[in-house]
Amino acid sequence: MVAPTRPLAVSVADAADPQGWLARLGDRFAADELQQIGIAMEWAQALYAGQYYAPINAPVFPHAVAAASIVADLRLSADTVIATLLFCAPDHLPDAQEQIEARFSPTVAKLVDGISKVRKMAALSRVEAGRKEDAQQQIETVRKMLLAMVEDIRVVLVKLAWRTQTMHYLAKCDESVRVPIARETLDIFAPLANRLGVWQIKWELEDLGFRFLEPTVYKRIASLLDEKRVDRETFIAESIASLREELLKQGIKADLMGRPKHIFSIYKKMKQKRLDFSEMYDIRAIRVLVNDISDCYSALGVVHHIWQPIPGEFDDYISHPKGNFYRSLHTVVVGPQDKALEVQIRTFDMHEHAEYGVAAHWRYKEGGSGDARYEEKIAWLRQLLDWRDDMSQQSTVAEAFQAEQFDDSVYALTPAGRVIAMPRGSTPVDFAYHLHTDLGHRCRGAKVDGHIVPLDTPLQTGQRVEILAAKEGGPSIDWLHQGYLKSHRAITKVRHWLRQQNLDIAIETGRGILERELTRAGSHPNLEELADKLGYKQLNELLAAVGQNEVTSRDLAIALAPAPVEVPVEAGDIIKRARADTHGEGILIEGVDKLMTMLARCCKPVPPDAVVGFVTKGRGISIHRSDCATLKRLSANAPERLITADWGEKLRGAQHGQVFAADVEVEAHDRPSLLRDISDLFSRDKINVTAAQTLSRNQIARMRFTLEIRDAQGLRKVMEHVKQVAGVIAVVRR
Repeated sequence: MVAPTRPLAVSVADAADPQGWLARLGDRFAADELQQIGIAMEWAQALYAGQYYAPINAPVFPHAVAAASIVADLRLSADTVIATLLFCAPDHLPDAQEQIEARFSPTVAKLVDGISKVRKMAALSRVEAGRKEDAQQQIETVRKMLLAMVEDIRVVLVKLAWRTQTMHYLAKCDESVRVPIARETLDIFAPLANRLGVWQIKWELEDLGFRFLEPTVYKRIASLLDEKRVDRETFIAESIASLREELLKQGIKADLMGRPKHIFSIYKKMKQKRLDFSEMYDIRAIRVLVNDISDCYSALGVVHHIWQPIPGEFDDYISHPKGNFYRSLHTVVVGPQDKALEVQIRTFDMHEHAEYGVAAHWRYKEGGSGDARYEEKIAWLRQLLDWRDDMSQQSTVAEAFQAEQFDDSVYALTPAGRVIAMPRGSTPVDFAYHLHTDLGHRCRGAKVDGHIVPLDTPLQTGQRVEILAAKEGGPSIDWLHQGYLKSHRAITKVRHWLRQQNLDIAIETGRGILERELTRAGSHPNLEELADKLGYKQLNELLAAVGQNEVTSRDLAIALAPAPVEVPVEAGDIIKRARADTHGEGILIEGVDKLMTMLARCCKPVPPDAVVGFVTKGRGISIHRSDCATLKRLSANAPERLITADWGEKLRGAQHGQVFAADVEVEAHDRPSLLRDISDLFSRDKINVTAAQTLSRNQIARMRFTLEIRDAQGLRKVMEHVKQVAGVIAVVRR
C-alpha cells in the first residue's frame, strides 16, 4: 500500500515547529537514525543562528528544516535527510567536510559535498540560460550538466527539495528576485523533476513558478477552479461511490481517490490545444489503484461498462510507458450528470513510482540489494543519468542506435557562465574550438578555475575555463599527434587549417607516396578513377589527403589490389580429386585447382565450422556451413553440385589476421539503454559491428547484429558475454 500523499506545503509548518516535525518522523526511521537526525538538527540550528540564505534572504535554519521535511516525505534515507539539514554548512565552516564526516558518516559528507558542487554550478550557469538566441539548447545543456556532475542522484533530489522551499518563500521577495528564480525553476528544475518522475515536486515547482511569472493568468485559472470546487468535489464523491460498488461486484479490490489538477498543467493544455477552461475534460478526475496489471484492464472494462468512453481520449501507458517509465491507463468517459470524467488506473507499484519516482529507488535497504527488481530499477536510473532522449521519440531504428552509441560528455563553463558540452577527455584546446574556430587557432594557453594548466589537460565537468589567445597565428601540427585534441570537431578544424596552409607541400608529398605505392603494386590505374574510388572528387584532393596521412599507404594498397577474377564452372568440370589451396579464402577444395570460392551470405561460415562447397553457375564455389538450411534446399535439387571443402591451415589458427562476418540474434526484455549496453560490450571485446537491426514488440526486443570476428571460438566468447547483459533472454547464431 502506498502512504497517502502529504502536501509539500506542510513543510512550511514543519519549519515553524522543528521538534514536532522530528517527533512525527518516529514511525519512518529507526531509533538510532532518528537520534542522528536530531543531533544534525541541533547542530544546524547552532551553526545557522542569525544566518540568511543568500538568494532570497530567508533565515537558513527554518529553510533547512522545511527542505528536510520534503526529503523525508519523499521517503529517502536518514543520511539524505541529515545532508539536507546541513545543505549550507560549507558556507559557514571552512572544514565542513571533515566535521560532517567525523560527526555523522562519509555518506553524509559526500552528499553535502555533491550538493555544494551543484549549487555552485547552478549559480555560475544561471546568467546565460535566458539571454542567448540558442537559449533552449543552453538550458538543456545545463540540465545535462547538473545530472552528469553528480555521483549520487540523491544530490539532485535534495537540490529539488531546497528549490521547492525557496519557491514557497518567493512571495516575500522583490520582483527583481522573484522573476529570475521563477524562470530558472520552470526552465531547469521542474523539467529535472519531471524527467526523474518526482511528480510531487514537479507539480509544486511548476505551479509556483507559473504563479510568479504569469500572476494574472495564474489567479484567473485558480479562481475558475475555486468557483465550482464544492460541486466538483460532490461530483467526484458520487462517481467514486458508483465505481467502487461496480468494482466490488466484479471482485476487484481497489483504492479510489480524487485526483487534483494542477494549475500549470491546465494552462499548458489550454494553450497547446487552444481550449477554453470549460472544454477541459480532466478538471474532474479520479484515480483507481489495484493490485496487479490484470486488475488494471479489468477495472478499465468496468469503467467503460458503466460510463461511455469519449473517442480519442484513451491512453495505455502500461503497454507503452512514457520516457521516465511512467505507467498507467488514462481514459475519459461521460460520467454522472453527463459530465466528462477522467479516470486513471494503475497498480500500487506504478502509483508509488509515479508519486516518488527515483526517490523510491533510494529507500533504505537493509543488507544491500540482492533483489532483481531493485537492481533493474537502478539500471534504469543509470540510463536517466545519461539523459538519453526517450526511445519513443526516436523516428527510426538508425536514430535510436546512434542515440545509444552516445558517449559520455564533459560540461565546462566559460567565464560568462555558458555551459559547453564536449566529449569526455576533451582539453582546453577542444574547448576553444567549441567556442569559436578562430579562438581555437589562436589558443596558446588556458586557465582552469583560475590556474594556468597545460593545453593537454583533460577537463572535468563543472570547471570554469578561460582561454589565453595570441592576437594572430594558427594551430600546430603537434596538436594532432600529441594528445592536445580529443573532439572530432576540433580535429577537423585543425586538419582543414593545415591543409589550406600547406596544400602545395602536401600535394607533392602525397604524389611521391602514391608513386611509390604504384611501383610497389606494379599497377598503372587511371588516377582520377582511383581518387573517385577513395571518395575524392579531384586527384589533388586525394594527393593532399595522402600527404597529410589522412589516406594511409595501406588504404592505397587495398584500393590498388586487383579485383578477383570469377571463373565460371559447371558441375561436370569437377573431375580431379587432388586437394588444392584456392586463392579466394584460403579454403581447400576437392577438385580443380584455383577455383574462385566465396563464403555464402546465408549462413556466414567461420573457421573452424564444418563446411561444404556448392558449385554455382558462373560464380565459382560458394562455401556453406554443413548445417545451412539454404544449402540443404539447393542440394535437394542438385546433389551432384556438392563438393568436399575444408579450411586451409592459414585460416585454422587464431592469428591469421582475417575477419569473417557472422550474424547473431539477441532476444531480450526491452528496457532503456539495452542497445547501448550491448554495443558497449562489443566495443570492450573489440568487435566491429557492420550492421544492426532492432525490433521491439510487447516489451520484447529482438536485435540482429552482423559482427566481424576471427573464428568461431571468438564468436562463442562474445555471445557468452552478451548473455550476461541484464534482460537478455537468448543469444543465437543465425
